Amino acid sequence: MRFSIDRNQLINAVQDVIKAISSRAVIPILSGIKIEAKREGIYLTGSNSDISIERFVPAEDEEHQYVTVVEPGSIVLQARFFSEIVRKLPSETVDISVNSELIATIASGRAEFNLNGLNAEEYPRLPSIDEHRFFEIETQALKNIIKQTVFAVSVSETRPVLTGVNWQYEDHKLQCVATDSHRLAMRHVKIEKSSEQLRFSNVIVPGKSLNELAKIIEDQSDPVQVVVTEHYILFKAKHVLFYSRLLEGNYPEVSKLIPTESTTSIVVETKPFLQAMERASLLARENNNNVVKLTGNADLKLELSSFSPEIGKIVEEVDAETYEGEELTISFNALYMLDALRAIDSETLIIDFNGSMRPFLLRPIDDSSQLQLILPIRTY
Repeated sequence: MRFSIDRNQLINAVQDVIKAISSRAVIPILSGIKIEAKREGIYLTGSNSDISIERFVPAEDEEHQYVTVVEPGSIVLQARFFSEIVRKLPSETVDISVNSELIATIASGRAEFNLNGLNAEEYPRLPSIDEHRFFEIETQALKNIIKQTVFAVSVSETRPVLTGVNWQYEDHKLQCVATDSHRLAMRHVKIEKSSEQLRFSNVIVPGKSLNELAKIIEDQSDPVQVVVTEHYILFKAKHVLFYSRLLEGNYPEVSKLIPTESTTSIVVETKPFLQAMERASLLARENNNNVVKLTGNADLKLELSSFSPEIGKIVEEVDAETYEGEELTISFNALYMLDALRAIDSETLIIDFNGSMRPFLLRPIDDSSQLQLILPIRTY
């Protein structure tokens, strides 16, 4: 194998695929990056037991020549050393060649490195995917879904299904739900293009996979194609294939947790309320439970407060645009509220309460496709 490649293109590709490589790989060859040179360009692959990422660097596009393949071939190189070398190469062009003994020579400018490689034929193949069960989604919509749900997954492995986001699809509507049993994030989006009669209800995508996916999919005009199978989900973006193993188990039915009525509804401007919450949470962090108290009534003045016996107290008033219903005093986890507010992409939001000890909802006032649910905290 022998080829030349633009250094920046190689760096970007390596940074993408290395996200799927574990430093504690059970199978030794999976600690490496598979590099395959073909006439149309270079394919790099990284994989572990949960995620596989294939990144393609085309030989050329309309404006640039990125790769020149002299001799096709393949090899697996240790990811940690290869990535460090690539980032420190001095020239804009990198020449890589592999001899019959699987020794790779990496040359750039006056620097030259030799790395022992492994036979690429021994590298596990990417999962076999039936691509007939698919839908397409705009890149920004996919990023928004991830941003607005994945923060609410559980970080505890005691209930593994809650460490993922539940995806349901029916009648051209994709609904995504995440919960850690103390809060819930839900987002749904209309899908314009999908395979006929596509339907699924218990697809649980690991939160870690979605976080990594969001880091590598670029903003692009072409939609992302999503292929769903029994055990895997595949995201096909520009020059990237991202495979994730799905979590096994049944996701809990969450629709009954969402209140259908409220005793108090408050409309506030999102940014000022978020900023006030950030200030109120400064002392809440010193408490183990991160508690902030909200008090409100019909005078359109909301009071946010937090208290630390060792440090002091914070009290701040925030204006409400409207206030309907009963007087309210409620305590909640400040971090949960901050996460929910940062996920809401709207200048104004409505918060619906149903008493001081029932879950409450946050929603953009002009968008019914998203909601956040938080359980209050008993403070007495």
